[in-house]
Amino acid sequence: MNNDLQLRIKSLPPLPESVQKIQEICNNPESGIADLVKVVEKDPMLTANLLKAANSPLYGFSREIKTVSQAISLFGMATVKGFALASAVRNTLTIDMSPYGIDTKQFANVAQLQSALMINWYPKVNRHMMNILAPASFLDGLGQIIMASELIKQNKGSEFKNKVDISETVEEPEAETFEMTSPTVSAGVFDHWRFEQLMIDAIKFSDEPETADEEIRPYSIALKIVRTAVNVKAQLSDESVANAVALVEEFGLDKDKFLEAVTVVRDV
Repeated sequence: MNNDLQLRIKSLPPLPESVQKIQEICNNPESGIADLVKVVEKDPMLTANLLKAANSPLYGFSREIKTVSQAISLFGMATVKGFALASAVRNTLTIDMSPYGIDTKQFANVAQLQSALMINWYPKVNRHMMNILAPASFLDGLGQIIMASELIKQNKGSEFKNKVDISETVEEPEAETFEMTSPTVSAGVFDHWRFEQLMIDAIKFSDEPETADEEIRPYSIALKIVRTAVNVKAQLSDESVANAVALVEEFGLDKDKFLEAVTVVRDV
């Protein structure tokens, strides 16, 4: 990994104790919803964000969600873990995405749309894989936060933005500037925070899923497809959805299930 990015990752503070506890509960097969409810309810900000999300039309629930227990039952523990991790990242890191040509609110919207698309799509494909895909989809842009911070530190933000403006994807200027793309950096942060190895590898190989081993590949494919449809340059545009559908078909997934999820998220 690029030395500057590696040093920046190593300097990241640990996740809050409450988030570490949530990870432990979600990774323990003997834990249940009641265990998670107790921890989430002790965090007022996470509780508020979770209930706000649960009542967003992005996730398609038909009734008002009033309690943490209801929200966790509907979302599932893995998705709540994703909310908790994303909330911790926002509170732990200074986020300035100007090198990518977007502001913090727009970046948060990209993350929300990515997670909503995954949550509306992949349970219809393989619900069991959501244990990894739900939290990973919330944090897909984590590497870009680190890259943007390093670019600003080196006074290269404007130069990078100019490259982003004329490139079809952000991966091109990322690779040109750092000799790697942001999913590799995200994987480095996941490793620093001691996430499960499957999540680390899923994001690490999501640029080139065909290079992943058989166990990892389906996870990396799903992340790549969602990122293709929703990213900092295009959020469910006709072109980005068409590109994502091409990947869906290339990897032998059900196009109709994907497009149903796109419609739900797009229509909000």
